Amino acid sequence: MPLQALAGEPTMIAPGGPDHEEPEQASARAVPPAPLPAAAPLSAFRERQVAHQVRIEQRVVIRISPQRPTARQQLLATLPREEIETRFEERKMDKCLPVERIAGVQTGSGNRLLLFLTDKRMVTVNLEKNCRARDFYSGFYVEKNEDGNLCASRDKIKSRTGVKCDVERMRQLVAVKE
Repeated sequence: MPLQALAGEPTMIAPGGPDHEEPEQASARAVPPAPLPAAAPLSAFRERQVAHQVRIEQRVVIRISPQRPTARQQLLATLPREEIETRFEERKMDKCLPVERIAGVQTGSGNRLLLFLTDKRMVTVNLEKNCRARDFYSGFYVEKNEDGNLCASRDKIKSRTGVKCDVERMRQLVAVKE
């Protein structure tokens, strides 16, 4: 008479019956375990699942391009016409400048750029010593910060060719009469 098998345990034949076998032979002929309940494949699937994370970041990069010669001439045309003896001096200014006020850029000598602002001011920007202004002949990119400013000793500008330079200092150019 066979013994009742629990789910997952092999069924064995009781000794002394018509199909009498030794216990060693009986365990060799074990019946395979009963199938798991229907929900088991889903739980097995969930155990093998890997949780992926998605991270969304936003970066805003602003391009400052050189002005066309006509636009530059218009900015200079609005300045009062004076004798040729007018010269420009650099004066101290704040360390930061709102990016949206930059109308254009022109390369200067060495490591200096000349920025034209929308309010008719001109500002020189000194780059770190190993940078050349001519690398920025086609303008530059700057990442927009939370405050929306371009600041000396904080920000880097990037040329279209990939050169990155720190902004070391900014000075305002002011016309001086002699």
